[in-house]
Amino acid sequence: MTTARFLTLADVDPRGKRVLVRVDFNVPLQDGRVADDTRIRATLPTIHQLRESGAAIILCSHLGRPKEGEPDPKYSLGPVADHLGKLLRQSVPLVVDWLNGVEVKPGQVVLLENVRFLKGEKGNDDDLARKMARLCDIYVNDAFATAHRAQASTHGIAKYAPTSCAGPLLVAEMEALGRVLEQPARPLVAVVGGAKVSTKLALLENLLRKVDKLIVGGGIANTFLKAAGFPIGGSLHEEGLLGKAAAILERANAQGKSIPMPVDLVCAAEISDGAKARVVQSDGVAAGDLIVDIGPRTVEAYRSLLAEAATIVWNGPVGVFEIEAFSAGTRAIAEGIAASRAFSIAGGGDTLAAVTRFGISDRISYLSTGGGAFLEFLEGQTLPAIAMLEESARATKAAEEEY
Repeated sequence: MTTARFLTLADVDPRGKRVLVRVDFNVPLQDGRVADDTRIRATLPTIHQLRESGAAIILCSHLGRPKEGEPDPKYSLGPVADHLGKLLRQSVPLVVDWLNGVEVKPGQVVLLENVRFLKGEKGNDDDLARKMARLCDIYVNDAFATAHRAQASTHGIAKYAPTSCAGPLLVAEMEALGRVLEQPARPLVAVVGGAKVSTKLALLENLLRKVDKLIVGGGIANTFLKAAGFPIGGSLHEEGLLGKAAAILERANAQGKSIPMPVDLVCAAEISDGAKARVVQSDGVAAGDLIVDIGPRTVEAYRSLLAEAATIVWNGPVGVFEIEAFSAGTRAIAEGIAASRAFSIAGGGDTLAAVTRFGISDRISYLSTGGGAFLEFLEGQTLPAIAMLEESARATKAAEEEY
């Protein structure tokens, strides 16, 4: 996808305008303070750009999962407003009662209280979206992580705002993902790990149409191993999807693509910090074994594939990396991606946790902030918030042509 399908902040003139920006400030809090401000810092260039243009800046976001329509101090954005103010070196007031109007002057920045405190946000209530739209002259969606949700602050508002566009963060995300799926440099290698095939079946099927090689890991690999006739002992897998996994393997072979199976594995009797791990061949997993990681020969083979890649997509660990004794495989994959000359994109909560743990964030070409949105885009789904920006752009163009 290219950004030509919707307006961007570069296409509008925010000077002196009231600009409402949907940001992703869903950050962890601890003892009433922001524990990780990565997402807040990511918005600073957008805020600086608007502030320098003389726009009156209104920011809105959700935080956590409060019961909709019931304000809860636990999920207040107050600590975020305080933290943002320190980063900007100016006061950022938290506006609690904002739906009927917001006082903000050019150059000022205000943060609206949690949008999920309003009944109708998650249901994309039309009346709520209209009220939100009346707060601004320009609506900017800069929260890719919420783009897969059709909610009032991500979808409905773009229908009614005078002008709606995408912010720099959302544009960067779409361009990076588009580069992977539309015109990737080849070979394109995807690494898909995690617990269940069922949660990533659409992803696997869509990627198979696009990749040259597909590496599977974790519980997903266990299901494929069993489907291919290998013993997996008592390992996590999905019995009901063995047929689907076998069909994917057959399709890959028919298309001349590769889904390499592990040649050796790390097994343990239980998944715990004190469990003893041992390496076995893929056909040597015993009845009581639990597969917890890929083995050293498999690591070497997978790293060779990554070294040859020109584009890499990574979503999900290949083992129980949270436990140090079972983390070697995921660490090696992470370091292999980081060492590759390929354009690499990594996304998903567990993946980003691994990137942080193994200290490779500065060596991945692009880190996607969107968990569900990242997966749905790679699955080939249309993201509702993006679709609405496109619809708004078409309506704007039609109005200009008519005028």
